[in-house]
Amino acid sequence: MNDSTTTAPHPSPPHLPSAVFEELEIVRDPANLFHQTIEQILIAAELIGMRHHQKIIIAQPKNEIMVHFPVLMDDGHHALFKGYRVQHNNALGPYKGGIRFHPHVSLDDVKSLAVLMTMKCSLVKVPFGGGKGGVKCNPRELSSEELKRVTRRFCTAISNQIGPDYDIPAPDVGTNAQIMAWFADTYQLMSPEHSRQDTHRVVTGKPVEMGGSVGRDKATGQGLVDVLQEMLPELGIDIHKCKFTLIGFGNVGGWTGRLLTELGATLVGVLDHTGAIHNDRGIDAEALTEHVAQTGGVGGYDEAESISTDDFYGLHVDLLVPAALEQMITPKEAGLINAKVVAEGANAPTTPEGDAVLMQRGVEILPAILCNAGGVTVSYFEWVQNKSSTTWSAEKVDEELNRHMVLAARRVKVARVKYECDSRTASYCAALEQIKKVYELRGVFP
Repeated sequence: MNDSTTTAPHPSPPHLPSAVFEELEIVRDPANLFHQTIEQILIAAELIGMRHHQKIIIAQPKNEIMVHFPVLMDDGHHALFKGYRVQHNNALGPYKGGIRFHPHVSLDDVKSLAVLMTMKCSLVKVPFGGGKGGVKCNPRELSSEELKRVTRRFCTAISNQIGPDYDIPAPDVGTNAQIMAWFADTYQLMSPEHSRQDTHRVVTGKPVEMGGSVGRDKATGQGLVDVLQEMLPELGIDIHKCKFTLIGFGNVGGWTGRLLTELGATLVGVLDHTGAIHNDRGIDAEALTEHVAQTGGVGGYDEAESISTDDFYGLHVDLLVPAALEQMITPKEAGLINAKVVAEGANAPTTPEGDAVLMQRGVEILPAILCNAGGVTVSYFEWVQNKSSTTWSAEKVDEELNRHMVLAARRVKVARVKYECDSRTASYCAALEQIKKVYELRGVFP
C-alpha cells in the first residue's frame, strides 16, 4: 500500500494560465476536459519560456468543423447525425488524428483530443500536427450497413476539409480498419482530382490489403510496452516479473495484455464496461481476447472471479494500465489504487484532481502522450509507405517504433530533471520545446 502521507516527488509550477484564459474569453470549467488539458499545457509552456503569442496559438484549435448529415436506416427512416473534425495545429506537418464513433462525443472533448495529438506527434517527433474527429452515435446499436452509411456520409460531409497532405484521419474508439476502408473508398469517389494512391493516403489504420501497415493493429499497445521497458527499471520494477491490471480490454488493452504476458508479466485483473475480473495466479490474455471477441466484454470469463470495481482498484500490483476512455480515474479511484505505477494507455484517463491524489500517494504516472503514441507513430509509417509505394516488414516497423518510443521516453526523463516537475508536465515540456523552436523559426505571417 502506498503511504497516503507521501508528498509529491516534485512541486507543481506556481503559475496558472488564468491570463490566457481571460484573454481568449474561456470561462474555465473544472470538469471540462478541454479546459483541463489546456491548463496543464499552459503550465508547461510557462516553464519552458514560451512567448505569449505562442501560448494563445496553442490554447485554441485553428479550425473547428461541425456537420449534420442524414443517414438512411435499415427500417426506412432517416436519422440525423452530428459529426466533428477539429484541426488544432499544423506547425509541424499535416493534421493527424483519429475518428471516434461514440454516443458521448462532444466538441470540447474532440478539441481536447486534438490538442493531445499535437503534443503527442511533437513528443515522438513525427512530422504531423494534431487533429481529431468523431460522430455522436453508438456503433454497437448500428447494423453493418448502417455503420457503412454513417461512415460514408460523414466522409462526404468533411471531404473538403481533409486530404492526404492536409488532414489524415485514423481509427479511434468505436472505429476500426473496416471503417477506414469505407472512408478511403468514399474519399476516392469524392475526390477524382487525386490519384487512387493519393486517396488511400487520406486515412491510416487501413486493412493491409488496402495499403495499411503491418503492425498497425498492435501499435499502441506495442509502443506502450516499449515505453515500459525503458521506464520501469529506473522505478525498481522488473517488467518480466511484474503483476499488472488493465482498465479496458479493447485494441489497446488487449494488445498490452498479450504483449506484457509474453514478456513474463502476470495479468491479475481487468475492468471494462461489463464488470471486473481477478485471478491472482494470472489471466490468460489470449483466452480472454477470444472471450471478449465472442461476448463483447470481460464479464463472465470462467477462468477468473468476478469482483467489485472498488476491489479491482485496490488490487496490489506493480502496474495499472488505464486503456479505456477519458477521465476514469477521479480522486475516488485514485484513493483506492494500490499500484506503484499508472501507465496511461488511454487519452487523458486521469482527472487533474485524481492526478494530484496519485502524486500525493507516491504513485508514478507515465503520461498518455508518451505511453499511447505508438498508434500515431505507426500511422506515420503507413503514410510514408503509401507515399513512397513501398512496404515495410513487421521487423522494420517494430524496430522503428521502438526507436521513436525509447527516444521520446528519454526526452521526458531529461525534461523532468531540467524543469524539476512531474512526468506529465515534463512530457508537455518536451513536446512544446519542439513547437516553440518551429514558431521561432517561422514567425507569424504577416
